[in-house]
Amino acid sequence: MKDMSVEDLIVLYEDNHVLVVLKPQNVPCCEDESKDKDLLTVVKEYIKIKENKPGNVYAGLVHRLDRVTGGVMVYAKSSKAASRLSEQMRSGDFEKKYMTVLSAIPSEDRAVLRHYVKKNPINNMVYVCPQTVEGAKFCELEYQVLQKVNGMALTKVILHTGRTHQIRVQSATIGCPVYGDMRYGGEKAKKGFLALWATSLAFTHPVSKERLVFKIEPPKENTPWNLFDVSKEIEFF
Repeated sequence: MKDMSVEDLIVLYEDNHVLVVLKPQNVPCCEDESKDKDLLTVVKEYIKIKENKPGNVYAGLVHRLDRVTGGVMVYAKSSKAASRLSEQMRSGDFEKKYMTVLSAIPSEDRAVLRHYVKKNPINNMVYVCPQTVEGAKFCELEYQVLQKVNGMALTKVILHTGRTHQIRVQSATIGCPVYGDMRYGGEKAKKGFLALWATSLAFTHPVSKERLVFKIEPPKENTPWNLFDVSKEIEFF
């Protein structure tokens, strides 16, 4: 896969304070150990070129998506905007919703999952653990099964906490790993593109105070998304 460039950047919304973009799958949202070209660097290059700014330009990382996850992201174009959006993250006003395909159908069509997890820095994997384990962090999400096809479930997920690999780990823990997630799902996961997509992002504009909502569909041409009617579900996100 070639490095992402400014020409590849898809901008969904932009003003003087925020920049909302589509994050492709397998592109880091910020610099990581791989040193591959990351989306934050591309965003800075875009701003520098478009606004003809000399020297370094500012772009603030407000939230993260795992490298393998695609979908909608917002970056701040000023430190004031970054601070206010970060406060929304802490207060719960910043809302992220995901669409995923699970490799098995959950026993309940709708439920809240609560676990404690801990990350192993050596292999960069996250594990469910007892609350009493030192460094354990609480994580919670709610899901709703939208469609069922061939033993798989198109599912809506709302995160209440933002832990690393949270959706992947919690889904695998209930025996329904994300499609394509061989890392956490093992033999239970089905081989293919990881079917996890940041479908909807909502936040209050840091300056105008207008409530903004952005929605984007996963790549419908790819399996397993093309096995479901994803378009009809977007309006409910």
